[in-house]
Order: sequence, then C-alpha cells, then structure tokens
Amino acid sequence: MDIFLIGIISYLMGSIPFGFILTKVFLKKDIREIGSGNIGATNALRTGNKKIGYSTLLLDILKAVIPVLYIKIFYQDFLYISSLCAFLGHVFPIWLKFKGGKGVATYVGILFTINIYFGIIFAISWFVTFFISKYSSLSSLVASASIPIYLLILTQFNQAIFFTTMFILIFFTHRENIKRLKNKEETKTKIY
Repeated sequence: MDIFLIGIISYLMGSIPFGFILTKVFLKKDIREIGSGNIGATNALRTGNKKIGYSTLLLDILKAVIPVLYIKIFYQDFLYISSLCAFLGHVFPIWLKFKGGKGVATYVGILFTINIYFGIIFAISWFVTFFISKYSSLSSLVASASIPIYLLILTQFNQAIFFTTMFILIFFTHRENIKRLKNKEETKTKIY
C-alpha cells in the first residue's frame, strides 16, 4: 500500500464530522450554531443532550483507532503518517470547508492505539486537571503536554518529536480557549 493512499484513507476517516452529523440527525440543529460553534464532543455536550455528547466523543475516538490500528498491524512503518492524517482530518474536514474540531478525542484514539500507556497517562492528566479546574480546554492542553514530557524523561527522543508536534497542533487548535483562559472568560464544562 502506497504512503499517499494510507494518508488519504486516514484523513478521510478522521474527517467524518460525527458531532455535526449526530446533532443534525437527532436534534435537527447545526452544532456550529451552538456554544463555541465547534463540532467536537465538548461542544456536543453543550447541546444539553449527554447522549449526543458522549456518542460524539466515542465516535471521534474510534475514527482514529480504526485506521491507525490497521496500519499498526499491517504497515507499521507508516504508523505516524496515518496518525497525523487522521488527526488533521478531524481538525480540517473536507466536508465542512476544513473547519473541524480541536482534535482531542481523535488524539486520544491515536494514543491508545499507538501505546495504551500513553492513553492512560493522557486520561489521568486530563481528569486530574479537570477535577481541579473544571476547564476541558486546560485539561486537554495539560494532558497533551504530558506525553512528550513523559517521553523526554524516558529519553525516547524520536517519539518525543512526533508527540511534541501533536501538542503544538493541539495548542494551535486551542488558541481561542487560551485567550479566554488568560482573560478568565473560559466556560467551565459539565461532564455529568
């Protein structure tokens, strides 16, 4: 299988806008006109329908797990290409004029697929930060930073480069949240 094909298939899988689809089908609403206007799971929770929110989260995780797991099993050398393309598909989906989500749920799927311990470290970091702050955005940033830090401590420099790149991308997708956090205007999230 050619690297270009792996990239395209991973991108297209990642670009399926489940938050948009679920709110449109079940609530007859456009998620882009709700809350922050984002198509991801956190904003799906703002619809007031927890089932839509958690279904979006699960499906956004799975749309990364499926292509990345396949590549991990059959084309190990292209694992990071597939991971990056699935992530970019979620953030820049072709179906929504390249305006997608922030990539966190998709990144969680990537982490658990590449190495389950990375997923566990991310989840623990996220929940600890969320328990203290109640900010989903801050929790995502701290948890994303925890992976390259962990790898640097273990002197796994090659992997650290990839996961630092992923952190930078997540930092970029959260730039508006960062401004709101600085100005103490960020909305706290209810996850239950």
